[in-house]
Amino acid sequence: MSTDRRTLFAGSATIAAALALPAILRPAGAQQAAAPAAPTATNAQAPGFYRFKVGGLTVTTVHDGFVRRPVAGFVRNAPLAEVQAVLASNFMAADTLTVPFTMTFVTTPAGIVAFDAGNATQAGAATNGQAAANMRAAGIDPTRVVAVIFSHFHGDHISGLTSADGQRLFPNAELIVPATEWAWWTEDGNLTRSPEGQRPNFANTKTRFAPYQGRIRQIADGAEAVPGIRAMAAYGHTPGHTMYHIADGGEQMVYLADITNRPELMAPKPEWQIVFDFDGDMAAAVRRRTLDRVATDRMRVTGYHFPFPSNGYFIKDGAGYRFVPADWSSAI
Repeated sequence: MSTDRRTLFAGSATIAAALALPAILRPAGAQQAAAPAAPTATNAQAPGFYRFKVGGLTVTTVHDGFVRRPVAGFVRNAPLAEVQAVLASNFMAADTLTVPFTMTFVTTPAGIVAFDAGNATQAGAATNGQAAANMRAAGIDPTRVVAVIFSHFHGDHISGLTSADGQRLFPNAELIVPATEWAWWTEDGNLTRSPEGQRPNFANTKTRFAPYQGRIRQIADGAEAVPGIRAMAAYGHTPGHTMYHIADGGEQMVYLADITNRPELMAPKPEWQIVFDFDGDMAAAVRRRTLDRVATDRMRVTGYHFPFPSNGYFIKDGAGYRFVPADWSSAI
């Protein structure tokens, strides 16, 4: 043991001995440490938000909690043992997959823009629906959100539009939706043409968007949602699943939405198809093409189901790709 370590431990022992003495016998300056506070009943985590810059734009990722689901059956076109091997290589559990939710906000000259709306509290377990509290912690007032731009209409992306009693949670926002996505989920004739597990999206779409009638704008692939933010078709996960390219000056990033679920699982194997993919073959082809582009161009990305703070880069890694979280020094 080094001299410095011996000195450190000796000093610690002396302090501990002094604090064990009755108060009247303690050396001057030795005070009894306060008892640690008891943990709360909920064991709630600290608020989760993270900020960085893209040119002059401020991007904030806001954590909306998580859900856990069985690993078995999550990937539809690979043996369970292969899926578990990839999870194990990333120090992830073999039987249960934790799926986070993270909203991306961009502060533009026109105001605050949100990408997707989160779960809200009525969407499931107590572990999700945390965005409202984390928005408050980040100083994001939902009344100041001027636009909510949607990637697709799965429940975890649109249920946060309304409260349990049907009130608008973004009362002053315009809703910007991919025209292809809107056309599919608002046409009742498509119900029987959709996978059975996707059919509840039709009713939920009507419920969540109804309070915003007159405030909904459809956009095509390649169109600007707002200045500096452009739609990028990424169909397959849903019929109109859309990513968004965000640029200011010479800097750029892409909101990938659900191009992958957990990137540790799907980036190494972009051909894998998950239970939530509407058209698995199309989703896999688009996933590989997208990951190749952002890796080649070294573009920063955010993703809805990435581990918080949900932003970073992809690099090519053998036959697949690997997610590299952004350096924390890039935070503001």
